[in-house]
Amino acid sequence: MADFYSALAEITSGLGETLNDCGFAADIPEGVEKGSLPAVTESGRIIIRYKGENKALKIEHFNNKIALFGAQKEGEITDSDFSKLVETLMGEDDCDPKSLRSVVNEFSETLVEHFGTKSVKPVKTKLPPPVSKAAVKSGAVSYDPNTLANRFTTVYPELREEYKANCEKYGQFLPEEFFVNHGAPVVLETIRENNPQKMKKLFNLLNDIYEDGTNETQSLVAVTILGTMYKEPQLVDNCLEYMSDDMKDIVVNINKFLGSKSGKGAIMRLANPPKYKPGKDKKKGVATRLGM
Repeated sequence: MADFYSALAEITSGLGETLNDCGFAADIPEGVEKGSLPAVTESGRIIIRYKGENKALKIEHFNNKIALFGAQKEGEITDSDFSKLVETLMGEDDCDPKSLRSVVNEFSETLVEHFGTKSVKPVKTKLPPPVSKAAVKSGAVSYDPNTLANRFTTVYPELREEYKANCEKYGQFLPEEFFVNHGAPVVLETIRENNPQKMKKLFNLLNDIYEDGTNETQSLVAVTILGTMYKEPQLVDNCLEYMSDDMKDIVVNINKFLGSKSGKGAIMRLANPPKYKPGKDKKKGVATRLGM
């Protein structure tokens, strides 16, 4: 069984600097030693309270959910003055370090939004380091999805903040969320424009990453990003002279498959992808994901 008190201690510790900067201090319940988690249990709810000048907060865990409540008024603040600011799931399977960091990030951003000043900044997650070209050339590692995104934002610098926000929100990089919602649409615009200079710059990156990428990374390039051309098959012709021979055939076949009647089921699977499990054959993994 998950130790929610330990999980809450991790969360409150992570929020400590933001709480202090926003003018809040723990409201320590009677009988709780200083330095211990300032929590009380009321009707199955674990509640942690904070107070400030004409404002108050409470963090509440109940029914496998954790919520942040806030109140701001002059004079005495009662329970009826609180309103829910943010709520997220926190069951027994949501107490791992990554999930707790995600809660800290979300609560921190909410605190700054409601009680912060320009000098107060939310907790930031350290961005995961990309794989270096030297390490790939040595054969020690392959390019991973994070490296694809990191280098992708050098081609599209306007997406750098979206990449950072993805890492900060989830406590790790979620590639499908980033490339489906942000990466693939800008690539389609570049392909529609068909400017030779922009196309060369884009495909120099994609060819390089695909050639030495992990199974998952190749799938992101060929399916999630370039597989979206099936809706406008004429766009594939724009890419042929820029794609490497290693990638060209599979991208063409993927778009033909997704544009066919047989591809409807694959499109549904792409919209709700299972957790990825890389195989031994890099190219086989791309086709297997589609059920080809």
